Amino acid sequence: MGKYSREDVLRLIRDEDVQFIRMQFTDLFGQLKNVAVTASQAERALDGEVMLDGSSIHGFVRAEESDQFLQPDLDTFAILPWRPQLGKVARLICDVHEPDGAPFAGDPRNILKRALERAGGRSFQVGAELEFFLFQTEEDGKPTTRTSDQAGYFDLGPLDHGEGVRREVALALENMGIEVEASHHESAAGQHEIDLKYTDALTAADSIMTCKLAVKTLAQRGGLHATFMPKPIPDVPGSGMHVNMSLSQNGRNLFADAAAPDGLSLLARQFLAGLLDHAGGFCAVTNPLVNSYKRLVPGYEAPCHVTWSAGSRSALIRVPSHRGGGTRLELRSPDPACNPYLAFALCLAAGLDGMERELVPPSAVTENLSAMSPEALAERGVKRLPASLEEALSALEADRVMLEALRSCAPQYLEGKRREWEAYRTQVTQWELERYLTAY
Repeated sequence: MGKYSREDVLRLIRDEDVQFIRMQFTDLFGQLKNVAVTASQAERALDGEVMLDGSSIHGFVRAEESDQFLQPDLDTFAILPWRPQLGKVARLICDVHEPDGAPFAGDPRNILKRALERAGGRSFQVGAELEFFLFQTEEDGKPTTRTSDQAGYFDLGPLDHGEGVRREVALALENMGIEVEASHHESAAGQHEIDLKYTDALTAADSIMTCKLAVKTLAQRGGLHATFMPKPIPDVPGSGMHVNMSLSQNGRNLFADAAAPDGLSLLARQFLAGLLDHAGGFCAVTNPLVNSYKRLVPGYEAPCHVTWSAGSRSALIRVPSHRGGGTRLELRSPDPACNPYLAFALCLAAGLDGMERELVPPSAVTENLSAMSPEALAERGVKRLPASLEEALSALEADRVMLEALRSCAPQYLEGKRREWEAYRTQVTQWELERYLTAY
């Protein structure tokens, strides 16, 4: 049962003096979009009558089939706490529908919904840890990569200059019904983390998009620029989005087995094997930018190889020590630039494929992978993750299971990202000029 009916939402709009409603949706490449309507249009908005031109949204539809409609998820109604209290602004997260009322197959939220249907009555549970940087801005508001923050891992004020922004974000999310389990300073100067509570995958993806909006909005209000760019500064750790996941049914964690030596059920091990088997295939979605692959390098705790471990933080998948109801798999490769709806859809498809094929994971790697030689890695049969967006796109194109999970949007996603890679590949960078202009 949903928490809000149509009448509930209309009453809240009236009683809370909501003046504007943002009808939000996410495009193929993870950018949050919206159509705003006034409160006078609330009834038609709730009836799914707000239209958008899908041909103007990259990766959606062609000009000759542009009319699409926003169907709001009533349970996502929330008042934006950072907007003025007089003339309040609310939001509704929407699915994109065709003119005949059918869900649009290329809408990322609908893609995740279809993936969840394949779980056969099992609930895909997800908890995300979002890392980001807070930087100073120029007088005209343009962002820099400078920070006066000298704090490190778990430090607090006065060293941590972003503490106030983190606190405001956590309180704003709590006011919107999104539970924040923890927030803290990360290892690099100006770097922060917010951990969202474990919940079903659709709610988790909605919460991630809301969290990113809150971080950027409240940072800007505090005179700072927030970025979820994976690697804005060389020689320091990049920003990841570790994804903790499990399957449950009737309130029971299906990844837990107290009788197993390591506490992991057979189903969990098969799911783990599926993630490892398709790690290259989903990398172009979980790590979608040219810049993403500058984070996935040795020495910064970001994974570079397709391995799993109960402890090593250099592994692609870590199995945290909690067992019983807390048993889960932590995928450490994704970064916060990804589209969470697509990322979760592909992770689930990979795990379910491992279950259906009854895959067996390789032995865990307990050593520090960054300290192992290429020869030692090859001897262990350890594969590496794609080292560039180009490699990742080729791996995605060759992975039938991942392409099927992306459904009809796969060609548009591949085309858009290949254009991005080509634009990057043909650039002449400052590094090249400094290294080669006078030397050759």
